[in-house]
Amino acid sequence: MLGQIYRLQLTSVMSLLHRISGVVLVVGALGLTWWLMAVAHGGESYARAAECLASPLGMIALFGFSLALVYHLLNGIRHLMWDAGWGFEIPELYRSGYTVFVLTVVFTALIWFFATGGAA
Repeated sequence: MLGQIYRLQLTSVMSLLHRISGVVLVVGALGLTWWLMAVAHGGESYARAAECLASPLGMIALFGFSLALVYHLLNGIRHLMWDAGWGFEIPELYRSGYTVFVLTVVFTALIWFFATGGAA
């Protein structure tokens, strides 16, 4: 029904994704805290945390966290540009939006390439 009444625009989708990525980052920060506590405790606690993060579900969670982090950072920079008065024309809004999407994919892929030892 939404498509008949309101057509989603790039700006509204990016706004929604920015909010979702913020929530993912909060959950990821809790996961990071859990991991740091396991590192500090050492031994079996760290081994359990490392095993959990190395599992397929853990890898998906880490990928989602890194994707959210990169997107939220780049879209935040885009918002800072708006605060400086740049990029309010419709073509510029769409150009910067697509740039954020492309750079999110590229930077996340590069992070995972180097993190998984792809450069070795």
